[in-house]
Amino acid sequence: MEPSASSRITGRSVAKASRRAALLDAAAQLFADRGYNGVSIEDLGAAAGVSGPAVYRHFSGKPAVLAALLAGVSDDLLRGSNAVVANAPDPASALRSLIEFQVDFALRNANVIRVQDRDLGSLTAEDAHTVRFLQRQYVEVWVKVMAGLQPDDDPAQLRRKAHAAFGLINSTPHTAPRRKGGSDIADLRSLLEKMAWSALNA
Repeated sequence: MEPSASSRITGRSVAKASRRAALLDAAAQLFADRGYNGVSIEDLGAAAGVSGPAVYRHFSGKPAVLAALLAGVSDDLLRGSNAVVANAPDPASALRSLIEFQVDFALRNANVIRVQDRDLGSLTAEDAHTVRFLQRQYVEVWVKVMAGLQPDDDPAQLRRKAHAAFGLINSTPHTAPRRKGGSDIADLRSLLEKMAWSALNA
């Protein structure tokens, strides 16, 4: 029996999404290693197993790849943090869960953090505005939770604490062990979570 038209469309959609994700993974690695300006469309295609021109089936050009990478991650963080807070029974649990969420992200996405730190300025003005808007919204999720624990601190102070904690946690590109053994990563995860909790409650 031949697959139905709907199943063929679904299969193509899944394959397209998978290829797009592979291109973004390749971009994160290449941009982290060489910098945005040191990577060509052909490099991206080769790393993802497609030709350079095939990249244009998914992205309008290299700037669109960088925008999709950074905006996509920022959107994922915002959505994920809102879900974390919604499932927490109280502010203290919410803050601990947010810390665990951010640490997990940082340990899994060291390349994206390096790209964000170095190549945010390579975004178009419109894309940079989108990324910064999403990131500000993410910070406000943390600020709202911390306000429930530290009602005497003004929002500006809480934002400073949040940014300081992000800096600590997002140091993973420099602190994660080169050989990612399970015990080494577990130790680093525990250390980052404890330090972030202490910093946020200072």
